[in-house]
Amino acid sequence: MTVPAPRARRRPSTLGRLLPLLLIGALLAPLGLLVTTNWRQITDDRDLAARERLGVQYLKALAAVTDALVEAQSAAVNARPVPREALNQAVEVAAEVDARIGGELLTQERWAGVRAKLEALRGRSAADPLSAYTAYGEVSDLLLALHRKVRESSGLVRDPEADSFFLQDSVGQELPEAVVAAGRLGDLGTLVARRPAAEQPRGLLELTGLRVAALGPAADLVDNLRSAVDGSESTDLGANVLTPLDTYQRSVEALAAYSAPRPDTGKVDPGQLGAAALNAHRAARQLQPVILAELDALLVERIDGLDRDSWLTVGAGVVTALLLGWLSALLIAAGRRARRRAAQAATHTESPDTPLPLDPWQPPAGEPRTLQPAGTVREPETAQWGAFDAAR
Repeated sequence: MTVPAPRARRRPSTLGRLLPLLLIGALLAPLGLLVTTNWRQITDDRDLAARERLGVQYLKALAAVTDALVEAQSAAVNARPVPREALNQAVEVAAEVDARIGGELLTQERWAGVRAKLEALRGRSAADPLSAYTAYGEVSDLLLALHRKVRESSGLVRDPEADSFFLQDSVGQELPEAVVAAGRLGDLGTLVARRPAAEQPRGLLELTGLRVAALGPAADLVDNLRSAVDGSESTDLGANVLTPLDTYQRSVEALAAYSAPRPDTGKVDPGQLGAAALNAHRAARQLQPVILAELDALLVERIDGLDRDSWLTVGAGVVTALLLGWLSALLIAAGRRARRRAAQAATHTESPDTPLPLDPWQPPAGEPRTLQPAGTVREPETAQWGAFDAAR
């Protein structure tokens, strides 16, 4: 009986050894690209939110300047003492904010022009209410343009979330325009009442145009805030905004009623119109800090969420790299063991004098091979039958 020789193990090719590592590298490349892309997106979103917070700080400073300017204009038109202290204090605060973040928001040149106009108002005489109305109106227009610049340069106009977008549009555009237009409407009513009877129809046309300019932004403001509350996941936004919003809406309705000519006389009562404009201004002053606070809170919450996402992205990338590295180490170690066994086998083949391990089923060298009949068992020669073996 011939026993077949053991089959020699095939040595794996170089491509076969490198193929698992190539597959791991092919898997690692898209995963690395995915992690890098996600990290960049999170970083860009966080930078935008942080820049928007700078815009909120600047808008807060401009809101104080706008309020003080509207009050100063009303005092100058109605021949009252102009509250210079409040306006000067608001200007100083805005100047500090511009010195700190104006370079990043690209607003320093525009603020310098606004401040120069504000400084020029100090020496203006209160003897001519019409010229004061015109001068204050020019500065108000520059302030509104600065509001738009802050929103654009800070990225507030590109805010990706619905609730924060409506809030920034309300506090950065609609509310300042409504405050300035309401102040002008009340002051223009006073000026028109002082004109001769022949100029009254022209004054009523001016009031009608300014009335539309005041009520339009106010209506858009109410719609924006209600849209922000409806589309927000924050439970505090509605509770904090709706109450001052209702107060402001009622004041705007009163302003709309008193700014329309009376049916019996065809004229506007300047006293009632001025009081309605003042109430609308006070309601806007209560609403404005609430909107700014809620907008800033939403941005802070977004930044915290983006920070968590960045850490999760980094953690997922590190864990993936460690797992793939561990798998690569296992494959490399297995390849080294295979090469070591192949080298040992090659050494035995090239050195025939080296004794190979004996096969336990082969007879020792020099002993003849004998075949036994089928069904018989060869007992050792030392085994003998005893006298009592049959009884076992």
